[in-house]
Amino acid sequence: MDLVILAATIAAAGAVAGVISGLLGVGGGIILVPAFFHAFHALGYEPAQLMQICVATSTGTIIFTSLRSVTSHAKRGAVDIALIRGWGPFIAAGAILGVFAAAALRSQQLQVVFGAIGVTLGLYMLLGRRSWRIAETLPGRWLGGFYGALIGFFSALMGIGGGSFTVPLLTAYSVPPHRAVGTSPGFGLLISIPAFGTFLATGWGIADKPPLTIGYVNLPSVLLITGMTLLTVPFGVKLAHRLSPERLRLVFALTILVLAGNMLRKGIIG
Repeated sequence: MDLVILAATIAAAGAVAGVISGLLGVGGGIILVPAFFHAFHALGYEPAQLMQICVATSTGTIIFTSLRSVTSHAKRGAVDIALIRGWGPFIAAGAILGVFAAAALRSQQLQVVFGAIGVTLGLYMLLGRRSWRIAETLPGRWLGGFYGALIGFFSALMGIGGGSFTVPLLTAYSVPPHRAVGTSPGFGLLISIPAFGTFLATGWGIADKPPLTIGYVNLPSVLLITGMTLLTVPFGVKLAHRLSPERLRLVFALTILVLAGNMLRKGIIG
């Protein structure tokens, strides 16, 4: 029964994450990481680096979510391929560094990092305005590369696809919202693939991991989430191109604040 509850919880989180990925251009990890953490914890799996396992497993799911999302948006001409190529190497390098940074932290420390950044992102989504602008054109290669490295680093550290950073940044540089949302999952691929490989190759000496966890990655959860998101991402993409997402952004922001705030609280008080 515990395994059935675990599977149902993770499947539901995957369905929601898929819709959010297609709608807002994010990988859904901001929802998946807390879902994994609470599900594994409730079943008594409490290895020394439980949070790292949740982050790594989320990263694995983002590969498939981002691929499904970016191909769906590409069919609608909403993906900036040149931008993905230009920032790509910096994003991938930052993601690998983010994995090693995550592995160097204790689980409780990573909870605090995830919670603090998550709350910040939630507040930005709640209070930010799409009219905010930094410049009318995208930055040059080196500043863009710096942005890309930061996006890759913090996204891998948190187990997210980077859309929560990418979409506000691109729109602040006057990229149309639909194009920013469509391009963001392309960045997610460049974050998740190298990060996933690095997470698989590390974390082998940890005891008391959930069953079928390879390195830091729990493979059954990756497969279950992937199946659900492949079904629901196209629905989110349709919403992104047909509906104003403002109300859903509000709901998403409040959800992030609750989940990340709770993670931050747990990380601080233990």
